[in-house]
Amino acid sequence: MQTGNAKAEPPPRSQQLRLDLLPAFEAAARQLSFTRAGAELFLTQSAVSRQIQQLEDSVGAALFERRHRALALTPAGRILQRAVEDSLERLRDAAARIRSTDRARHVAVTCTTGFASFWLIPRLARFTAAHPEVDVRISATQDLVDLERSSLDLAVRFVPTAQGRGPVLFEEEVQPMCSPQLLRDPARPLATPSDLARHTLLSVEMRDEPLTVDWEPWLQLMGLRDVQMAHTMRFTQYSEAVAAAVAGHGIVIGRLPLLADLVRQKKLVAPFRSPASSRRGYYVLLAPHAAHNPDAHAFADWLQAEAASVPQKRRA
Repeated sequence: MQTGNAKAEPPPRSQQLRLDLLPAFEAAARQLSFTRAGAELFLTQSAVSRQIQQLEDSVGAALFERRHRALALTPAGRILQRAVEDSLERLRDAAARIRSTDRARHVAVTCTTGFASFWLIPRLARFTAAHPEVDVRISATQDLVDLERSSLDLAVRFVPTAQGRGPVLFEEEVQPMCSPQLLRDPARPLATPSDLARHTLLSVEMRDEPLTVDWEPWLQLMGLRDVQMAHTMRFTQYSEAVAAAVAGHGIVIGRLPLLADLVRQKKLVAPFRSPASSRRGYYVLLAPHAAHNPDAHAFADWLQAEAASVPQKRRA
């Protein structure tokens, strides 16, 4: 006979929730695919399926409806998904609070390589001078990093304006650019777009895209269907193509305001002075776990202030 102060016996081990199975459930519930969940967790589809079956056995209910080539959450699965998402959010919040109390303060930023090279890094000393206690970490990549599943605090996304989320830093304009020396070459004048046929195209290779994909907004503005040049030099990074243009090796499609400093320094010129909107822009996006990081907010505010100080010729 138990007294009122007796502790309740824990449930049998077979009925205890298997916490080690929750990552597979969370991924499968979010992806609605055992295969994609397995790829995310570096497991096979069958391993994910076995873990879900074990979890269903431990909770005593089916969590998924196995349909032909598709999965759907059952009512029990939706209840567990909400609980898991709430728990993960609490863990992210706790981790953010722990990081915010760490003596080594830092802000981790992801952005494109072009934005980092031509816009962010030349201005970064102004932020570090105002916030000398904050360590800035930059991850420059063309890959789209998931802020919710990374340790990054904020992203500067380069996306079509119709898809932009968060405050916009600026929208982009494009036009051909070259070195002043190339523009002054009497043997190959650059008076009209047809003169491009005598020059070298400096292009960035992009998977499954034509070489002139970056030129398309400008070509449409000029009423041209294509641009044909005498030679082509291909690069893997935009910064390499710009460096080749500065060195006088050919014509690059210039992105403004990224290259505005090079234009002001007279390292690049626009022979036709006809900018076209690319209908893309740069947007600031804070990670959910950065809500309690005042340094991340300070960096986002600084980005917007810097962008506001850049002269804008026109908005798209």
